[in-house]
Amino acid sequence: MSIEEQVLQALQKSEEPLKSGDIAKILNIDSKEVSKAIKKLKEQGKIESPKRCYYKAK
Repeated sequence: MSIEEQVLQALQKSEEPLKSGDIAKILNIDSKEVSKAIKKLKEQGKIESPKRCYYKAK
């Protein structure tokens, strides 16, 4: 499973928006990798940012 898919799943399971650092802790991967995945997912329109630095699945 790609990092993008893992990040998207973590956001879908969460009831509240998460920061990239929180996602990295949940998935036990480097926060830089999470940030790259978030950027790609935002470009694809799969996630959104309800407030600065927080993300949730659409």
